[in-house]
Amino acid sequence: MVAAAQELPTSGYALEVDGRLKAEFATRDGAKAGAEELKKRFPMLQVRIYDAQTRSREEVSLPRA
Repeated sequence: MVAAAQELPTSGYALEVDGRLKAEFATRDGAKAGAEELKKRFPMLQVRIYDAQTRSREEVSLPRA
């Protein structure tokens, strides 16, 4: 059985958690804030921000103290 692939957004930004798209944002700042909050609560997850305009992903890591 093959799972349906979720389509990448054509505009804005999206959060990718462990390889799956979970939320979409209109701004990079909103996506970054959401990603950092998620990473603080669940540091073991792989969290990336997908930029639809450049079709690139940025890894999010916890800020160092």
